[in-house]
Amino acid sequence: MNGTLAGWLQIIALVGALALTYRPLGDYMARILNPGKHLAVERGIYKLGGVDAEADQRWPVYLRSVLAFSVVSVLFLYAFQRLQNHLLLAIGMKAVAPATAFNTAASFVTNTNWQSYSGETTMGHLVQMAGLAVQNFVSAAVGIAVVAALIRGFTRKRTDRIGNFWVDLTRIVVRLLVPMAFVFAIILVATGAIQNFHGIHDISTIVGDKQSITGGPVASQEAIKELGTNGGGFYNANSAHPFENPTGFSNLIEIYLLLAISFSLPRTFGRMVGDNRQGYAILAVMGLIWAASVALITVNELHSVSSSAGHAAGGMLEGKEQRFGVWASALFAASTTLTSTGAVNSFHDSFSPGGGGLTIFNMMLGEIAPGGTGSGLYGILVLAIITVFVAGLMVGRTPEYLGKKLTGREMKFASLYILATPAVVLIGSGLAMSLKGERANMLNSGPHGFSEVLYAFTSAANNNGSAFAGITVTSNWWNTALGLAMLLGRFLPMIFVLALAGSLARQQPVPITTGTLPTHRPQFVGLLTAVVLIVVGLTYFPALALGPLAEGLH
Repeated sequence: MNGTLAGWLQIIALVGALALTYRPLGDYMARILNPGKHLAVERGIYKLGGVDAEADQRWPVYLRSVLAFSVVSVLFLYAFQRLQNHLLLAIGMKAVAPATAFNTAASFVTNTNWQSYSGETTMGHLVQMAGLAVQNFVSAAVGIAVVAALIRGFTRKRTDRIGNFWVDLTRIVVRLLVPMAFVFAIILVATGAIQNFHGIHDISTIVGDKQSITGGPVASQEAIKELGTNGGGFYNANSAHPFENPTGFSNLIEIYLLLAISFSLPRTFGRMVGDNRQGYAILAVMGLIWAASVALITVNELHSVSSSAGHAAGGMLEGKEQRFGVWASALFAASTTLTSTGAVNSFHDSFSPGGGGLTIFNMMLGEIAPGGTGSGLYGILVLAIITVFVAGLMVGRTPEYLGKKLTGREMKFASLYILATPAVVLIGSGLAMSLKGERANMLNSGPHGFSEVLYAFTSAANNNGSAFAGITVTSNWWNTALGLAMLLGRFLPMIFVLALAGSLARQQPVPITTGTLPTHRPQFVGLLTAVVLIVVGLTYFPALALGPLAEGLH
C-alpha cells in the first residue's frame, strides 16, 4: 500500500476510535468520580487501610494523602530494587545500584518512567510486575484523582472539602485501569506481544553469533504503560522492540491507548460541572494542538534535509523501525510527547532538527494536548483560568470561570503552577551545561548536544520519560539530578492545583450575566490556544533558540 495512503488511513482510524470512545468513557469516569455505592472489593480495601470512605477531605489533607502515598511508594520501590537478587523470579539479576534505584523509583512513582537502565538486563520479573507495573496503575490514578479534586472545586460552594483521595485512588484503579488494561493486554498478546515467565535464553543468530534474549510478562505491562501514560518499557528499546510492539496494528493500538483516557477526560469535566459544552471547548484546544503537532512532525520527517549520512541515504528513516515507517513513527512521537507517556517507537535523537525540536516543544507545553492521565486536564484548566483572567483585564471586568471569581489568591496559585516546571527545566539544564563532566556525557557537541540536555530535563520535569537517547545519563549525578527534577516537576504543580481547588470550593458561585465571558464558544477556544502557545513561547524560546532552532538554521 502507498505509504502516504497508509499514513492517512491510520490517522483516520485513530481519530475515529477516539471519537467513539469520548462519550462512553468520559461518562463512565464521571460516574466513578461522583459519590455512589462502593463495591465489595473497594470496601475491603478501605477496611484494610482504615479509610473512612464517607469522609471528605480538606485540600491540605487531600494533599498530604497524595504526598504520603507517593513517599511510601518511592521507598517501597527503591527497597524492592535493592533487594531484588533475594526475591523470586529474579532470573539472575543483581541488586540495582543505589543511584539507579532512586532514579527509577522517583521515575515510576511520578508517572515519568524515565529509564536510565536496560530493562532486560537490570530488572527481574517480580520487580517488573509487582514494582514497576503496580506504579503504572497507581501513579496514573493519582493524576486523575487530583484533577477530580480540581473539578470539585468548581462544582462545590462554601466548603473546604474536595473529596477523599483514598476513595478516588481505589475507584480509579479498580473500576477503570485494571479492567481496561486486562482487556488490552489480551489484545496485545493476540497481535504478537509476549506474555510469559521465561528467563534468559541464549540463541544463535543468522551470522553465527550468540545473543541473550529475555522473556517475561510483557503484554500486561505494555497495556498499562500506554493506558496510564506511563511509558516505561520492559525492554530498553521500549515500543520499538518487537516483543512489546510487534506489528503496525499493535502500534496503532498502543497510540490509541496513550490517548484514550486523556482525550475522554474533557467529557468527564463537562459532565461533572453540568455543561458538556465546556468539555467540548477544552477538547477542541487539545485536538487542535495535537493535530498541528502530528502534521508538523510528519512533514519535517518526510521532507526535511539533514546533514547526517542516514538522512542523505534513507530520507528520514534513520532511527525508525522499518515495520512502522515515517508516518507511524511521527504519529507515535507527537502523541507520546504530548501525553507525558515517554514510550517511544523510534529514536528521537535521529529526528530532523524540526521534528526533534517539536517533540521538545510538545513537552514544554506542559503536555496538555491531551496530556497525561489527569495531569493534562488540570494543566489546561489552569491555563483556561489564565486565559479568562487575561480576557477580564482586556474588558475591565472581574474574571469569572464556571461561576467562580478569579481573585488574586486563585491567580497566585495559577501563576506558581505555570512557573514551577519551567524553573526546574531551565535550572537543571543550566547546571548540566555548566559542569564539564556532565557535558562530556553528551553524544554530540554544539546545538544538538544542548538539545539532548534540554530534552532530558524537559522530559524529566514534565514527567514524560522519553529521551533523545543521544546522551549518557547513567552517572550518579544524572540519576540524582533527573530524579529530583521528576519529583519537583510532579508534586510542585499538584500542590498549587489542590490549593486552587480548595480556594475555588470555598466560594459562593456568582450568577452568569451578559458581561460574563462565554467559555464554550470558538473565540474562547482560539484565545486559550493562543495563550498556551504564547506562554510557552515566551518561557522557553531562548532555550529553544540555542538548541533545535540553531541546529535547524545551521
